[in-house]
Amino acid sequence: MKIDRIELYHVSVPLDHTFWPTWIPGYPQTHNSFTLIRLGTDEGIEGYSAGTAMGTEREGLGDLIGGYLMGADPTDIGAVQGLLKQAGFLGWRNFWIEPACWDIIGKKENKPVYELLGGKARDITVYCSTGEMHDPEKRVDELLAMRERGFKIAKLRVKNRELKDDIRYIEVIRKGVGDRMALGVDANQGWLVTIVDKIPAWDLKRAGEFAAACRDNDILWLEEPLDSRDYDGNAALKAMSPVKIAGAELNYGWDEIKIMLEKDCFHIYQPDATFAGGISQVKQVIDACRFRGLEYSPHTWTNGIGFYINWQLSLVDDSFTLPLEYPLEEPSWIPKYREGIIDPILPDSEAKLSPPTGPGLGFEINPSLLRRYGKRFFKLTETRMKLKVIRQKGIKTALELKKRKEKG
Repeated sequence: MKIDRIELYHVSVPLDHTFWPTWIPGYPQTHNSFTLIRLGTDEGIEGYSAGTAMGTEREGLGDLIGGYLMGADPTDIGAVQGLLKQAGFLGWRNFWIEPACWDIIGKKENKPVYELLGGKARDITVYCSTGEMHDPEKRVDELLAMRERGFKIAKLRVKNRELKDDIRYIEVIRKGVGDRMALGVDANQGWLVTIVDKIPAWDLKRAGEFAAACRDNDILWLEEPLDSRDYDGNAALKAMSPVKIAGAELNYGWDEIKIMLEKDCFHIYQPDATFAGGISQVKQVIDACRFRGLEYSPHTWTNGIGFYINWQLSLVDDSFTLPLEYPLEEPSWIPKYREGIIDPILPDSEAKLSPPTGPGLGFEINPSLLRRYGKRFFKLTETRMKLKVIRQKGIKTALELKKRKEKG
């Protein structure tokens, strides 16, 4: 099997209400934007994946990856990983593309990806992962309403300039919620963005003090409290923390996460396969966590396709019992707009999701929604690639390149 067609789309789904993500404090998000890739094969099987985007910044991506992926065997994941890594030396991180190959393999084998990786179908509990900071009294009311809808666990965000205000925030919410919900907290310090609001970076002292406050307020875990590449700082915090420390969501795959494992940075590893090396590298993290007796629960805050990718990985190993992150911030970030071009993912009244059972990644693109929200900006076939090389290099050089590539 080989890839004989590559298509890329800018997808931008307008939100009914402005979303204010804490990871870009002060930045109003009015659309759910991502890049969609569709890989076609000579056997007629198509695979999809999506990478989160701010807008149309990947406009030239096709020119970069086309020569790497065209003609490649999508079932040879090791070779695909190598090609994407090479392309990454010359441009963006591209491992979000790799799941499209798993989608193809699953469709060819007529199995969900988690079965290809040794997993089994099972229901999984999700927790309500908020994305904004609201007035704490308002957040209490919102969480209690979520509890009525079946959510037993929720994750808060903190992003105040002063430590005392972050501590007060969790104190007010814990007091208001009582023992009716379990809580975690995300500090969003792992990859701090201060393009609008100038929020200070935490140091080990502040992270340690906040971890102590989390213990005092019965917070189960603290996520991304330090820079994600401060390996020694994270390891020191984990050693002293009275609550579980989580991270590694956006690290550069196995090459970085293996350092975290060696230095013992976290209790909970949460790589997102659309950022952290694709499905195969996250599977390495899963295996390492099992071997070391650590916990795993993936990051899922991207879009509906990204959720499916990480949902598949949460089903690979049933020895991990942590709930799955379910991004939800009403009224702005809701399933209709989070998923955008696929059917909404909706938990039941007990906050459980039944497993996807379709082949591959388990979702289907809605063509009418793709036409409404998507714009194709790149298409490459074998014929188009040949003509492009001839135009750019001349026929003599094009023929020489063809010979060299065929020789390997």
